[in-house]
Amino acid sequence: MSKIKKLAGETVLYGLGSIVPRFLNFLLVSLHTRVLPAGEYGIITDILAFVAFLNVIYAFGMETAYFRFATKSENDEKHIFNLAQTTVIAVSVVTSLVLIIFARPIANDMGFAGNVDYLYWTIGIMFIDALVIVPFARLRLQKKGLTFALGKVINVLIVIALNIYFLKVIYDPEVGFAYVLLATLIGNAFFLLFFSRTLLSWRPTYDRRITREMFRYAYPVMLTGLPAMINEMFSRKTLRYWLPEGYYPGKTENEILGIFGATYKFAVVMNLAILAFRYAAEPFFFSNAADKNSPELFARVNHYFTLLCCVILLGVSINLDILKLFLGNSQYYDGLRIVPVLLLGYLFLGIYYNLSVWFKLTDKTYYGTYITLGGAIITIVGNYFLVPIAGIDGSSWATFICYFTMTVVCYLLGRKYYPIPYKVVQGISYITLTLALVYAINSIVIENIWLASSFHMLVFVAYLLIIYFLERKDLKASRR
Repeated sequence: MSKIKKLAGETVLYGLGSIVPRFLNFLLVSLHTRVLPAGEYGIITDILAFVAFLNVIYAFGMETAYFRFATKSENDEKHIFNLAQTTVIAVSVVTSLVLIIFARPIANDMGFAGNVDYLYWTIGIMFIDALVIVPFARLRLQKKGLTFALGKVINVLIVIALNIYFLKVIYDPEVGFAYVLLATLIGNAFFLLFFSRTLLSWRPTYDRRITREMFRYAYPVMLTGLPAMINEMFSRKTLRYWLPEGYYPGKTENEILGIFGATYKFAVVMNLAILAFRYAAEPFFFSNAADKNSPELFARVNHYFTLLCCVILLGVSINLDILKLFLGNSQYYDGLRIVPVLLLGYLFLGIYYNLSVWFKLTDKTYYGTYITLGGAIITIVGNYFLVPIAGIDGSSWATFICYFTMTVVCYLLGRKYYPIPYKVVQGISYITLTLALVYAINSIVIENIWLASSFHMLVFVAYLLIIYFLERKDLKASRR
């Protein structure tokens, strides 16, 4: 089996472990909004943003550091695992203690001052998340994609079942949103059982030389994650403040934010594909780094990944009418026009992750920090200037500009430090062709949704056949 074919298979397995749970969690939104008052759902949203940001600190970049040092021939994998796990636990304990010390003012700021225990539950959720980061990374390195997927899916099924039980069977308005936290905490506790053998085999370890090297490698990765969260969440936090009053007549700021947030979720289709690929690709890149043919291999991987993203971009963008059926509320339809732009932005984000292999393999992870920080600045400035003149369209274009710029900068720096013969012209050609098709097809108005969908399906199938015809020789060679 070729290396690329094997990578594709592992991507599917990791997709089961990442896409399926996230999709199932997405379905929980309907349950939450039907039971919880809007104000309480707002608290949950605030907590989730809090957790997403702090999870970056808890992990401290040790997942990537583990891959890097465990794949070096001179290192013992078990020793590296113990070092990485020790670091994560130490950082998590310190961070949790700081949060506990300041628990009351934090709880007050989030709107549940009288129930500081809820913040302790949140800290427990983050602590367990951190505790299993390296064990999950170990499964990926050991090519145990099915076990990885099984752990993720069982966890989310437990969380869903508990949400249904708490919110539909024993619901007490006095507890309210805290049921969601409790369900997540119990669901995460399953990981302690799932990884019991691994966690019990861990021994606190310190190796002055390697720990220092891992720390030096990991903290730029952690710092990269912080501005990455700005890139991901900033627009949804500031849209209501930078959108001019009356820009959308007859709609309140909260309504506009809701339209933007609902339609933004469709970009997750691209993001989930990227996530599944990253889970499989990161250990793949490290494992094949020593191969003399690795630059050509990495270039081919990026080419096929770009093709996959183009297929997703076309498939979603020309079927906006079907997305209307999914939304089921005409109030949100106007926001669908930003979906192609957001998908294009995430396409370049996926390419950036592929290109970033150069600074991970050359131990220059600080470049990732600089690039992502630059992207965060572009996101902030772009939203500041574009939202007042273009509304939610401006915010979506700021997302695209950010990720496109990060990709270009990463590519140019990579050519200097770790040259890889990427198929740049072919990639740009496919992206351009895809965008031209999206524009052309969406310009054709067919009132009957079934006729429109049938026409779009024919276009999509023809597009796939064209790709196969153009790539068939390389595809056959990659199977060898």
